[in-house]
Amino acid sequence: MTLCVALLGGSFDPVHNGHVALAALFANLLHPDQLRIVPAGNPWQKNRLQASAQERVDMLELAFKAAALPVVLDCQEIERGAPTYTIDTLRNVRAELGPQASVVFLMGADQLLHLDSWRDWRQLFGYAHIGVAGRPGFTLAEAALPAAVAHELEQRLAPLAQLRNTPSGLAYLAHDFAVDISATQIRAALQRGENAHSLIPPVVLDYIQQHNLYKS
Repeated sequence: MTLCVALLGGSFDPVHNGHVALAALFANLLHPDQLRIVPAGNPWQKNRLQASAQERVDMLELAFKAAALPVVLDCQEIERGAPTYTIDTLRNVRAELGPQASVVFLMGADQLLHLDSWRDWRQLFGYAHIGVAGRPGFTLAEAALPAAVAHELEQRLAPLAQLRNTPSGLAYLAHDFAVDISATQIRAALQRGENAHSLIPPVVLDYIQQHNLYKS
């Protein structure tokens, strides 16, 4: 049986129910031997993060423990201390796990819209498969998707069993993901003093309030 490791990266500023649901979806679909959460250090496409690296790690630990979803936190991007690129992270994971392991990089459909702006995005497939949580009714042929990205993924679509048992180069689109939450939306609600309890795990909301995060 091939070792299978799934990775979910992101700023997690803060971690929310959408992140947890996406991880749980692929944990149930793929049954990976390990589910890794990779918090970004200094993501080059985003403005400065509001929560510190330690606060984001703390919130991730709380969220996934509360969800009873066993994960491993991989903090290599935080430890890198320079702008973080997914291609570098996947190279490191591949070097660590060897050429035979199945590596599946997870993302939401919204990230596909900008995939062609990522550094060396086509080379990602040389190191990992890509698992996409699509919204209901979402297809790769959607006009909003960059043509190059849609073309690349359509050629690589494969069943889960094939991703599970081969090292890299394929794509899977999960159509039954109906959670639509953004960290930007949550931060804005918290700044306005609105209740965000339906969007964030309660333990994370408690942590945010205790540490006075996202107030301004």
